Amino acid sequence: MVDDPKMVTKKQLESWVKDFDSWDVCDECCMNLFVKTEFAYQKASEWSSNGKEFIKRAAFVLMACLAVSDRKAVDIKFESFFPLIKREAGDNRNFVKKAVNWALRQIGKRNLNLNKRAIETAEEIQRMDSRSARWIASDAIRELTSEAVQERLRG
Repeated sequence: MVDDPKMVTKKQLESWVKDFDSWDVCDECCMNLFVKTEFAYQKASEWSSNGKEFIKRAAFVLMACLAVSDRKAVDIKFESFFPLIKREAGDNRNFVKKAVNWALRQIGKRNLNLNKRAIETAEEIQRMDSRSARWIASDAIRELTSEAVQERLRG
């Protein structure tokens, strides 16, 4: 909304992400600019292990947005996010856990293959000794196994 994705640099992304202090600014920047840059996949992976709440949130918001917007992407690009989602599912911070959940659900709604892999990942997460992880998993499983999602993917 405020910049041309083709002109955005890695340095600019790093500068902007450090200034996030609210979920809405984080999400809007990710949805309207960051996801359109050539660095989106790289930054989603890199930022997923960051200790700062809104930088980590940005990683998972990017994953969710890429799952929706990058229609030509092959499954392997999203499959690489499953270990990151699983690793960070125990983060109890509300803005992080909701973004982790969002990423898992959006990836799982791309196609039947990714749906199966997302459900398997959610089942692994569900066995973790973490309230946050169990919430993420049960919510994702509920949506990804729903008749509406399954019908859309089969259709």
